Formats: sequence, structure tokens, C-alpha cells
Amino acid sequence: MLNVDGGRMTTSTSPDTVTDPRSPASLRVAVIAASVRDGRMSRTLADWAAARVAAAGCDVDLVDLADHELPPDRLLQPGGGPRSPIADRIGRADGYVFVSPEYNHSFPGTLKQAIDWHYREWMFKAATVLSYGVQGGLLAAEHLRGVLAELNVVTTRRVVGLRAPWDDVDAAGFASPPGVSEAFDAAVRELGWWADTLRTARRERPLPR
Repeated sequence: MLNVDGGRMTTSTSPDTVTDPRSPASLRVAVIAASVRDGRMSRTLADWAAARVAAAGCDVDLVDLADHELPPDRLLQPGGGPRSPIADRIGRADGYVFVSPEYNHSFPGTLKQAIDWHYREWMFKAATVLSYGVQGGLLAAEHLRGVLAELNVVTTRRVVGLRAPWDDVDAAGFASPPGVSEAFDAAVRELGWWADTLRTARRERPLPR
């Protein structure tokens, strides 16, 4: 069963619910909607992604950057800054799904600001990317990989790029073309493996400082 409470989605099981045995139990995944533009696709796709991540057996927190105003950049310090409205939600997550368009061969400045405003919250976690654009948004995903690597975030080999997803939206939301759901589910399984592995390492074998 999928429950929604203040933007956060969780799953609960019933006798007739079958959870994928390959999905580690109780992983918390933050699905981050990166675009804040009017008429954006980001939230529609994030809703779709969050539902599929929840169906894989993870606790899901949908973080829409359009709903949160970060502190002014003049307060930003190396390694982060004052506590932001989403710092605790980012810090609690074991992994992330970044839902991002491609703007001028990269990802939006709003997402870069959200990344820069946090530091330890991201460290030694796992992430995958659901990018989109006229050509699938894959340059945004590739730029994001480099930024996340600096924060000790492991990105999955599998990422999914959606070509012109606005053509696949109906009254019910995003209707994925053939093969897209399967590709995204494969990325989520890889994300779950990395997130579980890194969670164990953070608890049992933390990196010496």
C-alpha cells in the first residue's frame, strides 16, 4: 500500500503484498524534483518515479525543490552552510533519485544550489538519475555524476533518460513508453544494492577522519 503524508511516501505490506526479495528492507530513498520552472515536467515525473521506488519496497520521501526556499548564497560556507529546510530529509536518506531536465547541456542551477547547501548529508550515499529533455537529458546526468562524486556519492551505472516525456502525459500523469518502466526499475534495483551496501559501511566501517 502506498501512503502519502506531507510529500512523504511510505509503503506498508499486507498478506497479499509481495515485495521484491532483491530489494533491501527499510531503505529510505529521497526522490528529488529538480526543476522549479512554471509548467515543469519535474514534479509529474517525480510522482511517477516515487511510486515505482515505493513499489520496490523502499520508504520514499519526495523532495520538490519548488516547495522550499534555501538560505541566501552569501551565507554559504565551504562544506555547506546553515541548516536548510531540507537538510534533515537529505541526511535521513540512504539513496537518491534525481529527476532533472537538461538546461544548456547541464542540470538546473536550483539543483546545484541544493547540492552545494549540503555536504555531510550526501556523503557515502547512492544515487541514480532520471533525466529528461528533447534528447533525453543525458548530458545533465553526466554533469551530475561529476558533482556527486566530489561529495562521495556513488551513482549507478544505469540511468534513464526520457526523450520528450511531455508527449507521454495524460490525465493520470506520466504514461511511460514501452521499456521505460523496466529500465527505471533496473536502475532502482542497482540503487538499492549500493544504498544498502553503503549504509552497512557507514554503520560498521566508517571512513577514518
